Amino acid sequence: MSIGEAQPISASGRDLMLAVDISGSMGQEDMLIQGQAMPRITVVKAVVNAFVEQRKGDKLGLILFGSQAYIQSPLSFDTDTLNTLMREAQVGFAGKQTAIGDAIGFAIKRLRQRPENDRVLILLTDGADTASTLPPLQAANMAAREKIKIYTIGIGASEMEVSGLFGSRFGARKINPSADLDEKTLREIAHQTGGEYYRAHNPQELQSAYQAISALEPVEQEQEMFRPQHSLTHWPLLLALISFAIFVIQRSDIIRTRFTASGENQDA
Repeated sequence: MSIGEAQPISASGRDLMLAVDISGSMGQEDMLIQGQAMPRITVVKAVVNAFVEQRKGDKLGLILFGSQAYIQSPLSFDTDTLNTLMREAQVGFAGKQTAIGDAIGFAIKRLRQRPENDRVLILLTDGADTASTLPPLQAANMAAREKIKIYTIGIGASEMEVSGLFGSRFGARKINPSADLDEKTLREIAHQTGGEYYRAHNPQELQSAYQAISALEPVEQEQEMFRPQHSLTHWPLLLALISFAIFVIQRSDIIRTRFTASGENQDA
């Protein structure tokens, strides 16, 4: 085996963490698709998975949070596994409350060792922080110091109709299912870290938010090195074949010489 000189492989993209709220309110059915109300989490799964498919070349990681936040998928180029884990996420698995600050804290731990200018967090929630040990704005300040850009997305319709008596329209009323969404904090988190805040009242606006973020230009990361390897096993085999061929030729000449000499002796 022959090993050549090390050659660089240029890798481009970003280190991008996705933080997705799976608290109890993400089961709210206020996302309209062709007139049918769908749970927020169902729409989020579809849009996030489509976004992930567009980010080939990025290292992506997944944080899920409710009352607690946890790393569901570390930074990796394995987008198939991340999408599988996102599809399997269930409302309430992490508790019914919302820990926005702790989710940001986990992202900081994962991203702070990565190259500067490549660190991005996209945080999606439908509520306000009710369970964090680390206050969201304090977490945002820490992220800003680590040069982590945070894009925040607030999801949920601003108006929906609740049926009246026995499910009829009699006594029906309109409510704001996103009354608990803390847009002020989400805007401030994005502002402190150089990101943007997006408001998604419906699936179309949610898709537009991720498309806008997907327009981020990839930047060059550290170069990976590889050494080209060339197999040399064919050379000994070739030499063996040549040697065998020479042996056969020589052996044939000897036999032919002896046969000729024997014929001459018989003629004599």
